[in-house]
Formats: sequence, C-alpha cells, structure tokens
Amino acid sequence: MRLSIYLRSLAIFLCLALAWPLATPVYAVQPDEMLEDPVLENRARELSRGLRCVVCQNESIDESNADLARELRLVVRERLVAGDSNEEVLDYLVQRYGEFVLLRPRTDGWNMVLWLSGPALFLIALGIGITYIRSRSNAVAPTEAGLSEDETARLKEILKDS
Repeated sequence: MRLSIYLRSLAIFLCLALAWPLATPVYAVQPDEMLEDPVLENRARELSRGLRCVVCQNESIDESNADLARELRLVVRERLVAGDSNEEVLDYLVQRYGEFVLLRPRTDGWNMVLWLSGPALFLIALGIGITYIRSRSNAVAPTEAGLSEDETARLKEILKDS
C-alpha cells in the first residue's frame, strides 16, 4: 500500500518536473534580432519586458509575435547600439507611441493624479459613510403620538366590520 502511494507521488513529481519548462514564458525574440554584445542584449531584453505590444496590448514586446512588436524590438536594439541610455530609449518610444507603450505607466505629472485619485476617493467615501452612520446613531428617535379620539373610534369601527 505504501509503495503504491510512493510510486504515485513519484509519477506526479516526474510529470510536473517534465512539464515545468512548458510553463515558462516563451519569448518571441528571433535569433536574427539578438545583439552580439551580451550586455546590450540583456539591456534590450530588460527594456522590452517593460514595453507593451500595441497590437496584443497585454503582452510585452519580448513575448509578442506580432510584426509591430518585432519592429519595436529592433528599434530598441538600434537605439542601444547607437549609444542611447535606457531612459533615452524609453523617452523615444513614449514620444513616438505615447505612454500607452509602457506596461508600467510613469507616476509623475498628470499620472500622479490618476494614481492618487483611487485611494483619495476611497477615503472620501469612507469618511462620508462613517459620518452618515454616526449621525444616524445619534439621531433622536421620533416620538409616537397616540391616536386621537376620532382615529380610535374609526379604528374600532373598522375592526368591528371585519
């Protein structure tokens, strides 16, 4: 019995170990795109992981097989070979395609308003909710006035009829 459980566990482990390489991301970088200098190629890969494919929109250009992603990868490598810094390459692409090309938008300027508006609106709503609940708990309960004599007589009359 124990040997059977052991063999099943071993089989599951081997299946997972063999399937692990299939679960890793597949990069779309073609061999003809790669730079000969490993330092520049690592910088290009780092940059392309942070750039959005404008066709696929939820993939980086490093993972996308779209033609435009290939062109962007080539542009990144051309700019690096020309001597641009990482920031200069990003600035060039943002100028050309807009901030949408960045997978992680910058947090400066107007984007700071967008980043902070969510938490600010949450705090405002929380404050309004707390104020409302406190005002309701401190509110004076309405006093119930008894029925007038006419209303009491009318109620007795209605109850007799039913």
